[in-house]
Amino acid sequence: MPPLHAINLLQSKEGARLHGPELDQWRRWGPYLSERQWGTVREDYSEYGTAWDYFPHDHARSRMYRWGEDGIAGFGNDPLDWCVSLALWNGHDPIIKERLFGLTNEQGNHGEDVKELYFYLDGTPTHSYMKMLYKYPHDAYPYQDLIDENLRRGAEQPEYEILDTGVFDDNRYFDVCVEYAKHTPDDIVMRVSVENRADQSAALHVLPQFWARNRWAWSDKPGKPSLKLEPNAEEGARVVAHNPALGTMIVTASAQQPIEWLFCENETNMRRIFGFEGAGPGPFKDGFNDYLVDGDEQAIRRDGGTRAAAHVYLQFAPHERSVLYLRWRPESSPAAAAAPDAVPLDMEALCARRQAEADEFYVALQHDIADADARLVQRQALAGMLWSKQYYQFDVTRWHDGDPGQPKPPRARRRGRNADWRHMCNGDIVSMPDKWEYPWYASWDLAFHAAAFAMIDPDFAKKQLLLLVKERYMHPNGQLPAYEWAFGDANPPVHAWATWRVYELDREVTGVGDHAFLEVMFHKLLLNFSWWVNRKDADDRNIFQGGFLGLDNVGIFDRSSPLPTGGRIDQADGTAWMASYALDLMQIGLELAMTNNAYVEIAVKFFEHFLYIAEAVSCNEGCSTGLWDEHGEFFYDVLHLPDGTRVPMRIRSIVGLIPLFAVHVLEERVYGHLPGLRERLAWFLDHRPNLAKLVSRWTEPGKGNTTLLSLLRGHRMKALLRRALDENEFLSGHGLRALSRVHRDAPYLFDHDGVNFCIKYEPAESDSRAFGGNSNWRGPVWIPVNYLLIESLYEFHRYYGDEFRVDYPTGSGNSFSLSEIADDLARRVTTLFLKDAQGLRPVMAAYPMLQADPRSQDLVLFHEYFHGDNGRGVGASHQTGWSGLVALLLQPRMMKLSHVAPDAASVAAPVAEDTAPAMAR
Repeated sequence: MPPLHAINLLQSKEGARLHGPELDQWRRWGPYLSERQWGTVREDYSEYGTAWDYFPHDHARSRMYRWGEDGIAGFGNDPLDWCVSLALWNGHDPIIKERLFGLTNEQGNHGEDVKELYFYLDGTPTHSYMKMLYKYPHDAYPYQDLIDENLRRGAEQPEYEILDTGVFDDNRYFDVCVEYAKHTPDDIVMRVSVENRADQSAALHVLPQFWARNRWAWSDKPGKPSLKLEPNAEEGARVVAHNPALGTMIVTASAQQPIEWLFCENETNMRRIFGFEGAGPGPFKDGFNDYLVDGDEQAIRRDGGTRAAAHVYLQFAPHERSVLYLRWRPESSPAAAAAPDAVPLDMEALCARRQAEADEFYVALQHDIADADARLVQRQALAGMLWSKQYYQFDVTRWHDGDPGQPKPPRARRRGRNADWRHMCNGDIVSMPDKWEYPWYASWDLAFHAAAFAMIDPDFAKKQLLLLVKERYMHPNGQLPAYEWAFGDANPPVHAWATWRVYELDREVTGVGDHAFLEVMFHKLLLNFSWWVNRKDADDRNIFQGGFLGLDNVGIFDRSSPLPTGGRIDQADGTAWMASYALDLMQIGLELAMTNNAYVEIAVKFFEHFLYIAEAVSCNEGCSTGLWDEHGEFFYDVLHLPDGTRVPMRIRSIVGLIPLFAVHVLEERVYGHLPGLRERLAWFLDHRPNLAKLVSRWTEPGKGNTTLLSLLRGHRMKALLRRALDENEFLSGHGLRALSRVHRDAPYLFDHDGVNFCIKYEPAESDSRAFGGNSNWRGPVWIPVNYLLIESLYEFHRYYGDEFRVDYPTGSGNSFSLSEIADDLARRVTTLFLKDAQGLRPVMAAYPMLQADPRSQDLVLFHEYFHGDNGRGVGASHQTGWSGLVALLLQPRMMKLSHVAPDAASVAAPVAEDTAPAMAR
C-alpha cells in the first residue's frame, strides 16, 4: 500500500496529470528558454574559444542564435519551435529589456554575474501553472555603471550589485509578475501583472513576444515558419502562426489599453553586427528595439514576420496595477471542436484555477511540515528547480564542422575544445544549475537535481539520470560529460548515489519501485565505473586521482592541469568518491538481486572492490598508499614528486571529510532474502583476513543485526567528527564550511622553486581569479556536501544506535547520538533561508532593501554557496539545483528513507515482488 502522502499527491489534480496517460503532452510546453544564450560555448565559433567575446550581450538583441533562445520568463515547446517571453521598456533605457543583463567573466571582479532582481515563485511539475517576479526600475538601467565599477574593483573587494547603484531607491520600480496557465496541454495563457511600487507616476511599454526559433538558416530543408496578422470579429486582431511541420497556432492578446502588433524577422542584422552593407532590408531581430528606442518605423512590419510582439503602453498612477494576457492555442483544438459554441475562455478564472491546483498539490506534499515559513521556502526551492529546465541542444560534430550554406569554422577548432567528444548530440530538456550563470548542464549538479526533483516528479528525475548515460551523452569509453566548457573534465561520480535516492523517492511517491529504471542505470554505470578504475587509478593501487572533481579551488594547485612540481596527487576525495561509488552499486545490485539472483555475483564484486579501496586508503603512515595522517588525525591529499617523495598536503578541507560519505549498513533483511549472500561474503573475508578487519565487527552484528561497511572504524570516525563538529574549524551556524577556519590564522603554505603557494580561509568570494573567480571552496558552506554528510551520519547511526555518542559541538561537553547531530546539521543548513528571530533571512543579507520591505520579505534566492560565518548568499544567485536540496532537508521524512532501522515486519519474509517496500519507514 502506498504511503499516505503518496495517496494525497496522486489524488490531487496535478498528481493525476503527472501519473496520467497525457503526461508527455502536458510537458510539451514549459519554461524551456535559457536566460542567457549569448556568451556560451555552443554559440562560440571563434578560433581560440573566446566565447564571451565572440557573442557578447550587445550582440544578442541583433543576432540570431544557432543552438537555442533566451528571454525573460521564457516559455516554449520542446524543442523550441515556438518561443514566448517578455520584453519591457521604461522609456529611458538605451535598449529594451528583452533578456537579463549581467557581467562577463572578465568584467566581473568575481567572474560572470547576473545583475538583475528576479524570483521564481511557484510552479507545478507539468508546468500547468508557473509564476515568477521581475523587478524593473523606472529610471535608466545602469548598464555602464555596473561594468565600469566592477572592472575597477579587485577580487578582494565585494561585488558592485544592482541595489548598490541606487536605481531601486524609494521603490522607483515596477513589480512585473509573469504567470503561465495551461487550459489544455497546447492551449496556454500568459498573464502579465504590472504594479508601480513608487509614490510617483510612471509609464511602461510591455511587449509579450511570440516567435519562431531560426532553424531555416542552418538547414537545407525547406519550411520556414510564418506569423501573419489577420482581423477577427470575435478576438479582434490575431496572429496566425504557421509551422509546416507542426501546423497552425492562433495567438491573441488582451488588455485594457490598445494593443499594437509589431513584427520583425528572427534574422541577424548583418550591418550592425558585422558591418556588411547590402545585407538585406530587414526587418531584423532588433526591430522592436529600434522601433521603440529610435522611432525607426522601417525596423518593423505591421502584417507579419517570424517574431511578433503585442505592444501595450501603460501609464501608472502611484501604486497602480495593470494586467494583460497573451494566449496561444492550436487552430483546431480538441476543446474547440467539441464545443464550437462555447463561451470565450475566462483567462483570469483559468489562472486562479491552476494556482489553486498548485496549492492543492503542495498541501499534499507538505502535510507534515508544520512551519509556514518552511513550507514557503520549500515551495520556492522547488519552483526554482522547475523554472530552471532548459532545452539544451549541442551537436558537437556539426559545431566543429559547420552548417550547410554557412562559412566553415576555423579548422583549429577540431583540435581544440571538446575535440574528443564528437559523438555528443544533445537535444533535450535538461535541468540547469542556473539558467543565467550556468546555462549548461553539469553532470554532478544534475545528480543532486534529480534527487530533489524526485520529491515531486520522479518520472522527470529518472529521465534526467537516464539522459546522461545515453549514447548521445556518455562517451564510448564510459566517461560521463562534465560540462560544455570541457566535457572531458571529471566530476565526482555521484550518479549511482542519485540513482538509488531517486529509486527510493519514486517508491515513496508512487508506492512502486521501478526496477527497470534501476536495472538500466546499473548496467550503464558499470561502464562508467570501469572508466574510473582504468583511467583514474594511475598505479592500479585502488588510490584515485580524479583531477578537478567539481571542487574548483579546494586544492593548492589546479587539479585539472599538470602540476608545477611534476608528479601527481593522490586525492582523498577522488578515492573516497570511488569507495562510495562501489557501495552504491553494491546496494543497487542487492536490490536487483531480490528478484534476480544473478545480481548477487555483481554485488559481491563491488563489496570486494570497496574493501580493496578501503585497505589502500586506510593503511597507516609508511605504507605506499595511505591517505590517513595519524598525527593530524585527518585525511589529506598526497603529492607524489618525480623523485618518489611523498608529501602529505596538510590542508584541512572538505576533501578530508568526504571519506565519511563512504558508508553502508547491510541489514539482516538482505541476508534473509539472499540466503547465499552471507556465505559468499564470509568466504571472501575468511580468505582475505587483512580485509576482514575493515568490516566493523563482522562477527558481532550491530543494532538490528546489521553489518557496517565504512572507510572509518570508530576511532578514526570520532577523530574526523571532532574536527568537523568544531566551531573553530568546520562547524558554522549554517552548516559545515568547505575549509577549516584554522587556516584563517594559519594558512597552508607550499614553496616550489621559490614560488609560494598559499591556501587561507576565505568565507565568501574568492580573492583570486582561479577557475574564473566565481567559485570558492576555501571557506563557504556548500549544501550538496553538507547533505551527503548528513545522510552519512544517519547511516552510521543505523549501525551504532543511540548508545554511540559524540561531543557536539566539539568541546561543549554535550554528547549526542549521530542521528541527533544529523538532525541539527540539517536544521543549521535550513536556517540559511528561514527567517530568524528578527525576521531576516541570512541568505538575503546582501538585499537589505528587500528584507525591509514587507512586500518582499518572502522572496527567497537559492545561491550557489554561502558565507562561512554569517550565511550570506554568494555566487550564482539562482543555483536552485543543488541548493534546492534544502527542499529535502526541510522534510526529514523524505531524506531519511534509507536510514531508518528495519523493524521486525520488514525482515520477516522475503520480498515477493517490486511493490514491497525495501525497508521500514
